[in-house]
Amino acid sequence: MTAVYINSASCISVQDTLKENFFQDLKADPSVQILKAVDPNYKEFIPPAMIRRMSKTVKMSSVASSYALKEAGIEKPDAIIVGTGMGCSQDSEKFLKNVIDNNEEFLTPTFFIQSTHNTVSGQIALGLQCHAYNFTYVNTSSSLEFSFLDAQLQINDGEAENVLVGAADEQTARTMELYRLNNTIKKEEDLPADYLHSKTDGVIWGEGAAFFVLGKNKTENSYAKLRDIQIINRLVIEETPSFIKDFLAKNDLKHEDIDAVILGFSGDITSDVYYTRAMNAFQNSALLYYKHLSGEFNTASGFSTFMACHILKEQHIPEVMMIRSAQKTDIKNILLYNHLAGNDHSLMLLERA
Repeated sequence: MTAVYINSASCISVQDTLKENFFQDLKADPSVQILKAVDPNYKEFIPPAMIRRMSKTVKMSSVASSYALKEAGIEKPDAIIVGTGMGCSQDSEKFLKNVIDNNEEFLTPTFFIQSTHNTVSGQIALGLQCHAYNFTYVNTSSSLEFSFLDAQLQINDGEAENVLVGAADEQTARTMELYRLNNTIKKEEDLPADYLHSKTDGVIWGEGAAFFVLGKNKTENSYAKLRDIQIINRLVIEETPSFIKDFLAKNDLKHEDIDAVILGFSGDITSDVYYTRAMNAFQNSALLYYKHLSGEFNTASGFSTFMACHILKEQHIPEVMMIRSAQKTDIKNILLYNHLAGNDHSLMLLERA
């Protein structure tokens, strides 16, 4: 497939990533089990009457997508594609609670209608009065990557020139309780978390929304060129080096051509071994990590993609992200590697626009 350009990038996350010069204020908090996203003033973007009916995923996505479209100078995209792992789980929990409390009788359909995973893309389209191609991917930790692939296909096939692509996930009280019970979330006694040299299972959970406008043509504001994406559901640890090597070879690159590698270290001793194995193959690249800044969640790769875009555009790597610094006067190629609990591995190759 022909490469496409990322012409805008917007993110609502645990960090205050909507403000300018946010690189200077990035801070990690390894001592809590759950990290909450920094909420913007939603009233500036959404009518108060609508805010009450929206889940956090929809609110975050509405604002992040608005920022992305404005930056790209696009009023109506030719397609809207959204990835999510859990969808609007707040409304899902409300609906299920109503089912139990009312003995499956006299149920109002509102929470059910608003709980479907494609509510996000639908609400964005309604707000824009956009009747174009509208699709939602629910593929756990590779939801954003599948959305990017679809956007790339739409552009390459001549179906669209500018595509709004995003990914979002929220936290809900009951789900977080269950994650604590099955040790998905780190135990209190295992905090503060050591993301790079963890001796314990579990992660610190986060949330957020990241949106991008992918275009056929490069613009003055382009952040990066999206060259390629590779996704695999299951991967044997020993095959990690060849998984990466084959991906680079497909793009006529070698390990030494990669200026920075962004790895999804989450602080989970069981699944982080994939990243450790991947690190060993890159001796001359800057090695970075990011989930200490965003928390782990299904679409956390949206945060890393957003950070990679800014690194390429500003030619600067925040010190707080560095595992190993390499003296790079020119940052051209960035490789992103992510998975969730050892499943759904993805590689994304970004090049400076």
